[in-house]
Amino acid sequence: MGKTTGFMEYPRELPAKRPPAERIREYQEFYEPFPEEKLRKQAARCMDCGVPFCHTGCPLGNIIPDWNDLVYRGDWREAARRLHATNNFPEFTGRLCPAPCEEACVLGINEPPVTIEQIEKEIAERAFAEGWVRPEPPSARTGKKAAVVGSGPSGLACAQQLNRAGHTVTVFERADRIGGLLRYGIPDFKMEKSVLDRRLAVMEAEGIRFRTAARVGENPTGEELLREYDAVVLAIGATRPRDLKIPGRELAGVHFAMEFLPQQNRVVAGDRVPDQISAAGKHVIVIGGGDTGSDCIGTALRQGAASVVNFELFPKPPTGRPAHQPWPYYPMRLRKSTSHEEGGERFFSIATKEFIGEGGRVKALRTVEIAFEPSPSGGPPKMIERPDTEKVWPADLVLLALGFLGPEPDGVVAQLGVALDARGNIRTDDRYATNIPKVFAAGDGRRGQSLIVWAISEGRECARGVDAWLMGRSDLPTKVGYDLPRV
Repeated sequence: MGKTTGFMEYPRELPAKRPPAERIREYQEFYEPFPEEKLRKQAARCMDCGVPFCHTGCPLGNIIPDWNDLVYRGDWREAARRLHATNNFPEFTGRLCPAPCEEACVLGINEPPVTIEQIEKEIAERAFAEGWVRPEPPSARTGKKAAVVGSGPSGLACAQQLNRAGHTVTVFERADRIGGLLRYGIPDFKMEKSVLDRRLAVMEAEGIRFRTAARVGENPTGEELLREYDAVVLAIGATRPRDLKIPGRELAGVHFAMEFLPQQNRVVAGDRVPDQISAAGKHVIVIGGGDTGSDCIGTALRQGAASVVNFELFPKPPTGRPAHQPWPYYPMRLRKSTSHEEGGERFFSIATKEFIGEGGRVKALRTVEIAFEPSPSGGPPKMIERPDTEKVWPADLVLLALGFLGPEPDGVVAQLGVALDARGNIRTDDRYATNIPKVFAAGDGRRGQSLIVWAISEGRECARGVDAWLMGRSDLPTKVGYDLPRV
């Protein structure tokens, strides 16, 4: 697994990034090239640890030590085969995943962990550059037809696996382009859309059909899908945003993050967006400290915001591992994204009390500092306001990045009569089947808001469930039964 003594010889190193002042003038990815010699040294740091806990950290079950060793030895083609055995889209996860595998790396117990995500990205890029990623149409068709509703990472992974099983697959997407959140949620400075488009071209060449501007539930209806297809997969995501219902919420200039981010992606793609929500010259406040909030910060800075302030309701997390989240658990610690490096201020333990308007538009907001006290009964901590901490902040644009509550319950979900669980997510059995015959679900719409690696994993596992239901058995790989694709 890498070089026996590599972890003692080579420090952790990542590619350099272009300076923040330079990169915020454009929307392209900004990492500098990483020489192969340096990458092989990073792969050499992978230890012969006996029990590779990185496997448990990765929802896809990626066989990480294998492809680390192959990169160290210079066998890139075999590394690409091993990587694609468990991950349909390593070029996406190598850019967008928060790398729970690295938090579970054995070396990470007392040293910086192996740069697993960077190695994954470089393998995928090498595979595309060398022409090793080729269409893999099935050798025969089963005569079965499957509809996948939603073209995010879960839907695309499910579609590709079902197609490889020989079924004829159509992917329905309500937007004008395929990709779901990969297309209109992830800023181009995190993943340029050419990365998505080249993968979609491979999938089309494999025989997968894509249908855009299709609002399933209206055109086509749920009944039409059930009539025309042998199986239907709902990979519709968790798209209901969490709102902040306080005085002044109705003011112009207060928007959900997913009203703001897709517009800029469209502009980068060359579209004209009338009345675009823009941060140019404005005092911007982003409420919510997760990835979506970070994306809002980076986008607002690129649009030329006068200032950017970020509020987080919860206390500032520690920089190291909390005692109650020991290795190999994924720790909730302070993380600094590339957008945070570029500018803006972050504040923790802040609750917004009121949006203040002038002439129907937001001009400021009122906050208070909070703390959490343990509950005497052992229940959830109680939030209390700290006295004399109210403050008014200038705000011309407020972006709500407070997470997502689940899938939209109306439309095709209601039309088909699909049951929801107590959290408002689509309820399924362990084979991803809903309460409606031949209707399955996968991804955030089933699991709840989660990571891209979980979305891909859900899509793969759901495809296996659909295949088994259609054919009586399935040869699609599971997390413990890998099948090496032709790379």
